Amino acid sequence: MIAREGPRGVRGDGIPPGQDSPEAGGMVSPWRGTAAELVIAGVAVAVTAVAAYAVAGWAGLAVVAVVTAAGVMVLLRFLLPQLTPDTARKARERPRARMLTGYSHRRFMVNNAMTSQNYYDTELRPVLEHLLAARLAERHGIHLYQDPDAARRLLCRNPRDAGLWRWIDPRVRPQTRESQERRGIPRHTLARLIDRLEKL
Repeated sequence: MIAREGPRGVRGDGIPPGQDSPEAGGMVSPWRGTAAELVIAGVAVAVTAVAAYAVAGWAGLAVVAVVTAAGVMVLLRFLLPQLTPDTARKARERPRARMLTGYSHRRFMVNNAMTSQNYYDTELRPVLEHLLAARLAERHGIHLYQDPDAARRLLCRNPRDAGLWRWIDPRVRPQTRESQERRGIPRHTLARLIDRLEKL
């Protein structure tokens, strides 16, 4: 059955078209399709209130109002589920914890790469090498592993950057035993290397 459109593009159930459709990516309203039941419930409450007022006066009307309010609150409690306080707190803290973990991991990797040549060769060098390969292929049409000399000319465009290449040269296969006791990449060299990779 196709829902009727109201005078302002509102369907017969009082919900704008397309906003409660799961295919549209929206939330499904718990009141969807209950217009007739709500009208009947309202009429029943009104009739009961009039009858109670006729029989018991204001006291009867007050009883009907209190019972109706309690029923509405119970109904809303089940139709509108909410997060428990503990779940809500975890939901608020989870993104922050994930972001802190990512930052801490990167900081840990960089610090270890500066203190240990072996750690740099096994953990950080492959990351930088793949970044260089991607930049060269996407922006310059150069294959790092097939034409490393062209890659070197692009990365080290002036004498100041000549020493960067040995830290990212894909042809270098360091000896793990020797590199275990050597210090890693100097801080200023790493900063310069990252700067050149960003500007490629």
